[in-house]
Amino acid sequence: MSSSKKGFWAIAVILLILVIDQIIKIKVKTSMALFDNISITEWFNIRFIENSGMAMGIEITSKLFLSVFRIIAIVAIAYYICQLIKRKFKLSYILFVSMVFAGAAGNIVDSIFYGIIFSESTPAQIAVLFPPEGGYGAWLHGKVVDMFYFPFFSFTWPSWIPFLGGSEFEFFRYIFNFADASISVGAVVLMLFYRKDFSLSFENKKDSED
Repeated sequence: MSSSKKGFWAIAVILLILVIDQIIKIKVKTSMALFDNISITEWFNIRFIENSGMAMGIEITSKLFLSVFRIIAIVAIAYYICQLIKRKFKLSYILFVSMVFAGAAGNIVDSIFYGIIFSESTPAQIAVLFPPEGGYGAWLHGKVVDMFYFPFFSFTWPSWIPFLGGSEFEFFRYIFNFADASISVGAVVLMLFYRKDFSLSFENKKDSED
């Protein structure tokens, strides 16, 4: 397959993931109050939360630093994808790297723009898109919208277990979005099936076969 076709498919995958991710987030943001929960099944819920940290709501440092770090990261991944296409790597490898890029880009869209274009979500009010009075934050200070919640099962640890006894355990307790899922799926597949391609991508190899 030619490099131009590989580039086309990489862009198509990235745009598809970005569009789906933003449609879901905007729909949730403009139709649910913060912490609202819609039970689809016993183990699948749509629960609206926002976070200013990393994937799965992990907090690490200041919002501005995190937003800038994300921008630098997606620029680096974009350059990496361009190099993979130029060096004629496998289309499948390029597409899974593109999934990671698209997921990271999807969350940076929230960080860059959501504070400007949305009013604040609270447990008592639903956010408005493009509110007349302006958004709830500044550029690069938007909160990432999460909604997918899969509490497959839970139990209470026996009281005789040190440190954990009597506490609740829930699997899977994290709430995430479509962009997070794209990053996770892409990264896991790359680690399991494309470690050789990853190593080759940092060597001075001219071509990789389709």
